[in-house]
Amino acid sequence: MSNIGLIIEEKSADIGNFLVGRLLPFREKRAVGPFVFIDHMGPAELKDYQNLDVPPHPHIGLSTLTYLLEGSIFHRDSVGSAIEIQPGAVNWMTAGKGVVHSERTPEYLRHSDKRLHGFQIWVGLPKHLEQSEPTFHHIEADEIPAWEEDGIQYKLIAGEAFGRKSPVPVHSKLFFIEIKTKDAKKISIGKDLYGEAAMYVLDGTVSTDGNSYGSKQLMIAKDTKLCEFDMSENGTVYLFGGEPFDEERFIFWNFVNSDRELIEQAKVNWNDQNHEAFPLVPGDEEDYVPLPKAILNRKP
Repeated sequence: MSNIGLIIEEKSADIGNFLVGRLLPFREKRAVGPFVFIDHMGPAELKDYQNLDVPPHPHIGLSTLTYLLEGSIFHRDSVGSAIEIQPGAVNWMTAGKGVVHSERTPEYLRHSDKRLHGFQIWVGLPKHLEQSEPTFHHIEADEIPAWEEDGIQYKLIAGEAFGRKSPVPVHSKLFFIEIKTKDAKKISIGKDLYGEAAMYVLDGTVSTDGNSYGSKQLMIAKDTKLCEFDMSENGTVYLFGGEPFDEERFIFWNFVNSDRELIEQAKVNWNDQNHEAFPLVPGDEEDYVPLPKAILNRKP
């Protein structure tokens, strides 16, 4: 019997002037552990006149995780952070009661050809932290735990697994893991995982229970402890998961929370440009993403 309970096909979504592949949320699966939103960006070839420009926009009740495979993004936020993220590093921003941030192509790359590829992820916050003060942390690539066993390369991007712990300051029990192989290998890691688990195939193929799976699919395990599969040569997969929350998390535009009323208030605050609730982003004060009028009066 297959241990794959659900397969989610990557679907295109427009985030302004850039198309991404959306993996979560899905109508039949709103979250995997505390992961409530996963976008696969690219790989995209951007010409000298094309740039990523996501103006200041708000969040509440979540942490964002940005992980790049290629390219560069300059992050600014209302906490005062201003930093470039490059491949292998992690940007971890906790919105809490409210944060605003922008993501743009760095100035020195804006007039040259470039590539962009990576993941944009939202992780729900435990209920007691949904109204916490916003924070930001940048973790360099060489700080992320990486090791090799039996010709298999592992990287623990965030969370805890395999008796190791990533320095990314997560707020709940979770894992975000990269596995790479040069030669075909059998992977058996169920004993090291917990909670719920999903796997995304980036390169190569994965085989399990007599079936093969390729890219652009997120596979949800029925039983995380039975996580075992065969990877093809030159394969790369990512695993997302962890312990789910007791309470449902509602997602409405850029807002995540267990309390619908807090989402309603966030909508009003952003629409009214209430800078006490959502401060301006230093160095990027002239622009912002308006609240879509179509959702102003729609309930989450």
